[in-house]
Amino acid sequence: MENTQDGNLGDWFKITVPYGIKYDKTWLMNSIQSHCSVPFTPVDFHYVKHLAQFFVQDASAASALKDINYKIFDEENQKIPIFVNTSAVPYSMCNKLEPEKMEQLKLTISKRYDVSQKALDLHKLRFDPDLLGHDIIIILNRRNCMTAILQTIKKNIPELLSLNLCKNKLCQLDGLSDIIQIAPTIKTLNLSKNELKSARELDKIKGLKLEELWLQGNPLCNTFPNQPTYVSAIRKYFPNLSRLDGQDLPPPTVTGIVDMDIIKPCKESFKGPETLKNLVFQFLLQSNLCEYLKDNRNMKNLKDSDLRFQLLKHTKCEIVNSLCVFPKTQHDLNSYVVDLWAHTEIMLCFSVSGVFKEVEGKSQGSVHAFTRTFILSSGSNSSMCIVNDILTVGNARTEETQSAFSIPVPTPTFSSLSTLSQEQQEMVQIFSIQSGISLQWSQKCLQDNEWNYIRAAQVFATLKTQGKIPEEAFKQIS
Repeated sequence: MENTQDGNLGDWFKITVPYGIKYDKTWLMNSIQSHCSVPFTPVDFHYVKHLAQFFVQDASAASALKDINYKIFDEENQKIPIFVNTSAVPYSMCNKLEPEKMEQLKLTISKRYDVSQKALDLHKLRFDPDLLGHDIIIILNRRNCMTAILQTIKKNIPELLSLNLCKNKLCQLDGLSDIIQIAPTIKTLNLSKNELKSARELDKIKGLKLEELWLQGNPLCNTFPNQPTYVSAIRKYFPNLSRLDGQDLPPPTVTGIVDMDIIKPCKESFKGPETLKNLVFQFLLQSNLCEYLKDNRNMKNLKDSDLRFQLLKHTKCEIVNSLCVFPKTQHDLNSYVVDLWAHTEIMLCFSVSGVFKEVEGKSQGSVHAFTRTFILSSGSNSSMCIVNDILTVGNARTEETQSAFSIPVPTPTFSSLSTLSQEQQEMVQIFSIQSGISLQWSQKCLQDNEWNYIRAAQVFATLKTQGKIPEEAFKQIS
């Protein structure tokens, strides 16, 4: 079939993957190519709403793509649907730049390329006088324009370390996704002062090994409640990032894990190594449980399977953003029960149960029970990554409501540290450092909780939240 710039309906085929937005472009296209019996060249790959789409101009390839419908399985062992329909000529193909305009674009880009720095400056490209003087309008939100830029880079710039796309009114990054294959060496990318509204757009270029990224001036920057949340969310896409918006970033927080032998499941309290106790405790202190009914996916209440799927948070960024908008609640750490099911060198599974009350909104003061189940896996440099996180909330039992938030304030009666075992002395030292209270008060808190470190920390956190820790506890007593 002749590949012409002009084409009729039937010359082209549109390939659609429902809910394809949750798949990485490289993984999805490699999977489709490997299963398809006829080689093909995808054109205009892009995401639209929850779909992934691209075009082919080959009837035999289109027929072969129909044959692999529901033949590919994703990481969750779900079959991937692939729909094939005849289509008009893709926009990027019927609006290709003419050869003389492509030549002028090549000259313009060459002027903007710094050979010594291997940096390409395309900021405010639309208003470049060399282009406007030849009646060439380059709008990078249009896929044909972005395609022309990427083709020029591919043919004329062998190595690119820095790309500046500042002030181009970019509102999506579909067209830029091919940069991963065309210029994988990019370390610095400037997307500042554009119109990107969601950090999810970065999912389309997350294959880049970026070390420096500029996003300031985009609406997406205002979707985060604070700077740490913003940095954490962006770093999920680019783990090697060391600078964001011109500011040096601190190294990623890393938690070490040792002694990962299989242990028996436990109830009430954790009976494993102290290192794992501390790991779980620190993880829980950084977790928030708040509003729980807004995006409820309970299958007993929500019968629409499509809506249940849409409510599922697919990416790390979606999960973090959904937690950040929840209203305030107060948890009774004394009610916590941590059940560790099992752990290996690469996985840690545990659940947390307890009660909490709402401190704002229409249901202020209401007490509820929850169970939150975590599956963690070890990441790079012994860090922990959340693989699965399920929250179940229900009405608290009468006895749970009555006993919630009723922890008595400990009275200080101290004994000499020298009378304690070496292990107990070390626990007191660590507790004092982590809590900020004196050694004597740390010892008292641990003794009152039978030297159960996690429970003592939970009691302390609850009392501190309630303002029941006296000021003298934070003064070192000789």
